[in-house]
Amino acid sequence: MPILVLNNYNLIDFMKIKFFNTLSYSFIRVFLLLVILQYSYLLSAQDLPVWKPEMNVNATDDWLIKPESKKADIYQTPDGKNIILYNGLLRRSFRISPNVACYDYINLQNGKQLLRSVKAEALITINGKEYNVGGLHGQKENAYFLPEWLNNLTANSSDFQFIKYETSTLKPYLKWKGDAWWASNKKEPTGKTITFFYQSGLKELKGITVRVHYNIYDGLPLISKWVTIENAGAETIKINQVVNETIGFVEEESAVIGAIDPALHAEDIYSGKKDDKVAKGMLSPQGIYIESNFAFNNAMRYKLSDQTTHWKIDTTYTSQVSYNSDTPCLLEIYPNAGVGVELSSNNIFTSITTYELLLDNYDRERRGLMVRKMYRTIAPWVTANPIYMHLVSKNDEQVKTAIDQCSTTGYEALILSFGSQIDQEDTSKQNLERWKKIAEYAHTKNVKIGGYSLFSSRRIDDADDVIDPKTGKPGGALYGDAPCYASKWGLGYRDKIKKFYVSTGFDIWENDGPYAGDICASTTHPGHKDLDDSQWQQMNIQKELYHWLNERGVYINAPDWYFLDGSNKIGIGYKEVNFSLSREQQIILNRQNIYDGLWNEIPSMVWGFVPLTKYHGGGPEAILEPLKDHLKDYKQLMVQYYGAGVQAMYRGPRLYDTEETKETVTNVIDWYKKYRDILNSDIIHLQRADGRDWDGIMHVNPQLKEKGLIMLYNPLKEKITRTIKVPLYYTGLTQTAIFLEKGKVKTIQKINRDYSTDLTFTIEPESYTWFVVE
Repeated sequence: MPILVLNNYNLIDFMKIKFFNTLSYSFIRVFLLLVILQYSYLLSAQDLPVWKPEMNVNATDDWLIKPESKKADIYQTPDGKNIILYNGLLRRSFRISPNVACYDYINLQNGKQLLRSVKAEALITINGKEYNVGGLHGQKENAYFLPEWLNNLTANSSDFQFIKYETSTLKPYLKWKGDAWWASNKKEPTGKTITFFYQSGLKELKGITVRVHYNIYDGLPLISKWVTIENAGAETIKINQVVNETIGFVEEESAVIGAIDPALHAEDIYSGKKDDKVAKGMLSPQGIYIESNFAFNNAMRYKLSDQTTHWKIDTTYTSQVSYNSDTPCLLEIYPNAGVGVELSSNNIFTSITTYELLLDNYDRERRGLMVRKMYRTIAPWVTANPIYMHLVSKNDEQVKTAIDQCSTTGYEALILSFGSQIDQEDTSKQNLERWKKIAEYAHTKNVKIGGYSLFSSRRIDDADDVIDPKTGKPGGALYGDAPCYASKWGLGYRDKIKKFYVSTGFDIWENDGPYAGDICASTTHPGHKDLDDSQWQQMNIQKELYHWLNERGVYINAPDWYFLDGSNKIGIGYKEVNFSLSREQQIILNRQNIYDGLWNEIPSMVWGFVPLTKYHGGGPEAILEPLKDHLKDYKQLMVQYYGAGVQAMYRGPRLYDTEETKETVTNVIDWYKKYRDILNSDIIHLQRADGRDWDGIMHVNPQLKEKGLIMLYNPLKEKITRTIKVPLYYTGLTQTAIFLEKGKVKTIQKINRDYSTDLTFTIEPESYTWFVVE
């Protein structure tokens, strides 16, 4: 049962009382509302555990090595005035009277306070007017905040006022069917949820309830936050924008002048609207990683795909060092293009969800490991990592032959690549029955099957393409032309994909060109009203399709950042024309891609590429066919990818052409499966490939028998012997480490005080070696 805190009156019912509604002046109604809210904390639920002063201690263990034993919970202070979210790794505290405000946000890994001033809990713009949700007013010094100031802060009558809260156990965001895939984590995240309810005494906001939701997670210094708006009024309202998070952060650095370049004109110092200044130049706060489920643009990196994080100036912070008050210290989270949706009576709007991960130092590897642990926990579907080939076929017999080869060599899945004969938009009975039979055949061989489908970067027609608001004509998309997902064609495309997967039993959807954020000025498309809501509605159509597929056990490859809404894998980051270069170049470039693409991502989140046949140009020197003639390079490329835990798209008509080739492929797959758990674990970056000397990576996992697995490469045309320092901290080993070269030759090394040890190895020319660490 959720725990519920309700004020002296249920305010929805209270505002229906005849006396209350007959008051002629809205300010009197607001005044009475505030009087009630002022004492609402007196009825705080006693079911919540009481916060104890002795809990104010920093974390003692490293949660990346030893899982945090304290569970997430929600507490109240003995006086009932405060609510505290706590899990041993972070603490976030709220005063709940006379309104709700966060006054304490501390990273218990390093003891650092993140918050310097209280702000509203959210900002919403309804019918063109912005309102605060929650918040307290009257803080005079904004460089820091002292808890003793809380009793002097006041609520503003024009803000949405707190009426109650509810708590519950954390519920999964998606009902993912993880048992069908080879996932290293099949568990959904656990923790607690609290929802704060707000209403307004203003006449124009009658019937509107705003809920601000928080999740706090077990075992992670992580909180997520989102907002819902319920319209119980008689009139439709327009939600122009929702800022679901706003925090006055402690600044990362100070400077007298914050401009990027003194030569810049004043109007160039900031980006954004005149009244919406975004600070540039100085570092934004580095003690937090922020990710929202509203990201796109095909960059293959979240930072470049993010559409919602805004580090702004705070003009109320008058004592900051910057004379222009341009320190980036105010966080606001909202979609760049706005929301722009109409909410009719008895409907609910849900904002984006933002994840806030607290980081404890500046080390790039450690920060990345924290982000990777977050993904593994909150989106366990990204840990699924099936072994698949990318088939180029012209007929169904070639598909069956490839399925047989997958089964024989240990491959677990087959995806019909672009250029193959599959058409998932054809929902005729004949086509659906055809692919259902092929799927059934694959399943008899214990091989999963999927296919490629392109949504964006294609032209449909004038009626269904996105309309450029500048010209009023089709065009203006990220790739020039693109269909609008909310057009008649776009909605039909979504429905056809669903019908194809229901009818055929296919297991994998490779969705090339997913919705990339294109806005649309059409006023005739059935799925959106106009330009204002076009991005929001299209994004929700794409998300709903991914949710639908994910909850039915369909694996999703998509080259854009939809991980938090159900996609499984994205490109590791490569330039396609590079696969027209020589195999020798590709071998080095692929290792660079692996090294660069796994700083914030786990191996199973990304795919690489190996062109077995011609791709984006190039001659015989670029491809692997005939496979038997280039077996050394074929094996090298497989070992590099499987040794990184990364699945590559082996794109071609077959996996082997001779018995020797089949044996080579089978041996590599057997090796990968033997060490699958550690190879799918996170990597430590040892040395990036540059073709001049050795390079390598190391997988680590303190929870496994194999605490680490090191992959080392020699790009030179001569044998090398090297001694390197191996960082072992994240293996969890502290005294000694056992190194098993190629799983056999055993060396025992003492671990130094800095958790490193020396390792000497020899590698043949243009070859590799590997070590298991126990």
